[in-house]
Amino acid sequence: MPLTRAQPAPGPEAMETVAPAVDLVLGASACCLACVFTNPLEVVKTRLQLQGELQARGTYPRHYRGFVASVVAVARADGLCGLQKGLAAGLLYQGLMNGIRFYCYSLACQAGLAQQPGGTVVAGAVAGALGAFVGSPAYLIKTQLQAQTVAAMAVGHQHPHQSVLDALGTIWRQRGLAGLWQGVGGAVPRVMVGSAAQLATFASAKAWVQQQQWLPEDSWLVALAGGMISSVAVVTVMTPFDVVSTRLYNQPVDGAGRGRLYGGLADCLVKIWRQEGPLALYKGLGPTYLRLGPHTILSMLFWDELRKLAGRAQHQGS
Repeated sequence: MPLTRAQPAPGPEAMETVAPAVDLVLGASACCLACVFTNPLEVVKTRLQLQGELQARGTYPRHYRGFVASVVAVARADGLCGLQKGLAAGLLYQGLMNGIRFYCYSLACQAGLAQQPGGTVVAGAVAGALGAFVGSPAYLIKTQLQAQTVAAMAVGHQHPHQSVLDALGTIWRQRGLAGLWQGVGGAVPRVMVGSAAQLATFASAKAWVQQQQWLPEDSWLVALAGGMISSVAVVTVMTPFDVVSTRLYNQPVDGAGRGRLYGGLADCLVKIWRQEGPLALYKGLGPTYLRLGPHTILSMLFWDELRKLAGRAQHQGS
């Protein structure tokens, strides 16, 4: 079957045009769907990133060793359902954060920002920052629930939450509204760099794949290939911020709501570097890629295909 000739240098402006509100629904739906499949990887990643917190390598027991062994360890300690710990909070986070992120990115594209030099990076970063801020309470609870396990396998501080609602109520009663945004200082930079890398490289990678004419231009495989390339960039720039964000969200706090281990993003980076070594900033890199890679690929693929369907529906209705 002959390949369809690709148009030159298609970018974000070449995507099917849909209303920003539609992008909000499509982006949230796509990322929630991806989350169902990748949440077990998020549980493993969280445990690995908390293991050996502020301890030199070799001075602490390693309950979790690599991806496969860690999956087995979680399943043995918490049962198979333990691999989906924090799923409800994860879905809430994905819906809030990515709905806002795709909505704001769509607005920026409609305003022509994506056509300016570096515009996709700026639009992706700003959209990601807004989404991360709004979704931060859900990510806080997700992290604390996923860290929970039996005492013999525990890593990091253990929060005694029973559910998402219980966690919301406990944090609200103890620290008020501000307590729900614990760790947001690490979350916003994390999503800013990840969102900028994802949205910018996905558009460019998809355009490059189309230019090579390896695949039919309208095939879902083009979006899949673009997502695979984009995921490498996302994981590379995002992992150190991801480790810091996990630590800030999970740390215990005093009566005034101040972290007992870290004073903020910079303090956390310095302490990890000095006490655990620079490679500690890439703790859980394997599971991080296995989680972020498929999540990026699936979410961008679902989003792209849903946008095509929505765009065609709009054209047929006009």
